Amino acid sequence: MTTSPEPAAADATSPLRRVGVRETRRATGIAFFAWTIAVYDFILFGTLLPRIGEAFHWSTSHALLVSTLVSVGTAIVVLLVGPMVDRLGRRRGMIISVAGTAASSAATAATTGAASLIGIRSISGLGLAEQSVNATYLNELYAVTEDEKIRRHRGFVYSMVQTGWPIGALLAAAFVAVVTAAFGADSWRLAFLLATIPAVLVALLCRTLRESPQFVLQQRIRRLRQAGDAAGASALAASYDADDHAAAPFKRIFHGVHLRNTLVLSIAWFFNWFAIQTFSVLGTTVLETGKGIDASNTLLMVVVSNLVGALGYLAHGWAGDRFGRRNTIAVGWLASGVFFAAMLLGPANPGYVIVTYMMGLFFLLGPYAAIMFLQAECFSVDCRATGSSFIGAMSQPGAIIAGVILTGLTAASVGYATAALWVGAVGAVISAVVVTFARTVVTPRDVEESQPTEGAPA
Repeated sequence: MTTSPEPAAADATSPLRRVGVRETRRATGIAFFAWTIAVYDFILFGTLLPRIGEAFHWSTSHALLVSTLVSVGTAIVVLLVGPMVDRLGRRRGMIISVAGTAASSAATAATTGAASLIGIRSISGLGLAEQSVNATYLNELYAVTEDEKIRRHRGFVYSMVQTGWPIGALLAAAFVAVVTAAFGADSWRLAFLLATIPAVLVALLCRTLRESPQFVLQQRIRRLRQAGDAAGASALAASYDADDHAAAPFKRIFHGVHLRNTLVLSIAWFFNWFAIQTFSVLGTTVLETGKGIDASNTLLMVVVSNLVGALGYLAHGWAGDRFGRRNTIAVGWLASGVFFAAMLLGPANPGYVIVTYMMGLFFLLGPYAAIMFLQAECFSVDCRATGSSFIGAMSQPGAIIAGVILTGLTAASVGYATAALWVGAVGAVISAVVVTFARTVVTPRDVEESQPTEGAPA
């Protein structure tokens, strides 16, 4: 197991360990594969849920209930990951999150019914939280890297890691198609069992990572405090101009300068997942039921929408470096609301619907490349992972409530297109407005250089 060196003795001129070019790029590549595998497992469950339901003879409503309860369990696990990473480290967090993905896939293959499936799939929250873990880890590495290209374009580089979402989704869809064709529709257990192989391999790669210099310093400060040397801890923190707090990470995100960001970004995620649930998760329902698009085009739409999503990540990652991450997110989500509204209120012409739908997805999904990095910049080192994972967990309540409202409005004969407009498009606009109230937290020696003011060129 690779061990991280301790910081040098307290010295007013002692810098944090610089991260080499090779280490930076290797960590970026591993983070990309880790996130791709986590998404792969997450999407695999949604794709195979109909087959699982058939195997256990569930009705559609029962399968949806199981999916909802899995979302609740997933959110709880995601909430627990952040404090764990702020206590155990970013490197260990990467290992645990990817290993959790492997365990989730393997255990799903052995599930015996609804209760066990809900408990087992809740473990997938470890994989879903990998996004917050790698954003925290890479944000810290990029701040002290010797790779000047990555330092200057850190948001764009991280957006490449974020493309693991559409790539993982496409891999899951392709894998299901191949396994089903080769072994039949009842081969869902085999699909999950085979999915453990890449997850185990990536978890082994994560073991070769080195801890971030910022966390190593925080760990040294914490050990001095635990040994009763509060003065020594304060002196060491002061020598690096680092944060020195004894409070637990979860408590820290609800106090002082962090409270605002915790509330603002949580609300933004909550409402934005109204749009994600409506137009991404239930996208085919919107197209078929809301706009009358032929179901035969569903697979093509899935492929194209994920390719568009990948381009959106790259574009918003670049724009975040150039114009400020907060502004990029707000403009993107506002534009997505406008395009989705135009799709729902406009003609049912297939060409018009597909173009407006794809543009909506481009501006809805793309900003997540910027917001994950923004969140890392909105919390100090000692509670960074906790803040980011807590905020990310708000996606699940947003998805659940959005689904309930959509179901209620449709049952009230409002019409699916109108329901989607009020839930999805309006949700995107609300999230765009809310995110503008976020503020970055600057810790000079943590980032080794001044962060750009939001709205100014990076």
